[in-house]
Amino acid sequence: ELRRAGFGSGFIVRSDGLILTNHHVVAGADRVDVVTLGDDPIPARVLGADPRIDIAVLQVERRNLPVVPIGSSDRLQVGQQAIAIGNSLGFERTVTVGVLSALDRAIPGAGTPLRDLIQTDAAIHPGNSGGPLLDSCGRAIGVNTAAVRGPAGTGGIGFAVPINTAMRAVDDVTRHGRIIVPWMGISYAEISENLARAYDLPVEGGVIVSAVAANSPAARAGLRSGDIIVSLDGAPLTSAGRLQELIREADVGQRVQLGILRDGRRQTLTLVLEEMPREQTVGG
Repeated sequence: ELRRAGFGSGFIVRSDGLILTNHHVVAGADRVDVVTLGDDPIPARVLGADPRIDIAVLQVERRNLPVVPIGSSDRLQVGQQAIAIGNSLGFERTVTVGVLSALDRAIPGAGTPLRDLIQTDAAIHPGNSGGPLLDSCGRAIGVNTAAVRGPAGTGGIGFAVPINTAMRAVDDVTRHGRIIVPWMGISYAEISENLARAYDLPVEGGVIVSAVAANSPAARAGLRSGDIIVSLDGAPLTSAGRLQELIREADVGQRVQLGILRDGRRQTLTLVLEEMPREQTVGG
């Protein structure tokens, strides 16, 4: 019998045995074991896993476990220190240090891009996936998920799922038994000053809709490609990251008021958020 095994990283977020890791670390596994410092492997149960955000929540039958302090990913600053911990290339408890290089990044994923990612130059290698990205105070601000290398494997930049997204998944799993991702059904781009000038757009901020998924909340609300979203529930929309943050914190079934510009005229559309389908290609 041919047996295949893989490895990744994870970290304990609740003392009663809840552990965060990546979906791709446990995908397809018929058994998952967790190894902590000085212990034998502990069988783990996958409570919920979702490729749309590349997060998995595991449970081990242990109590009074030490937990990683949880920070916030909503007030991060480019340039602040970032520390990645994990089983880098199979070497346990490897630490790499860098800075946060960028926020609100997107990289291609299976079916839909992974969005709202933290970018770091702290070295992230195979085996780091699922481990914590920490701030200088040792608080988890992200879950390491991917790295992009240069030619012939040179250089590279790492990406992490924001901790607020991951902890929302923990809350979803414990409350509802699955991970729930609110969804509008659009692809979009942030409007910068240069973009506004290049395309003669009538605003200097907000997001411009590039595609609307069929039968999506956005389609039902009447949103169209080319619309510029400038506010959400009356609050000015200054960036794509702010849109992602507001949608991530909303609930499925919630009504939101979108202030848009269409053909130079302001309009307000009402959109009812739905749960993102498992398989779809337009992802905001």
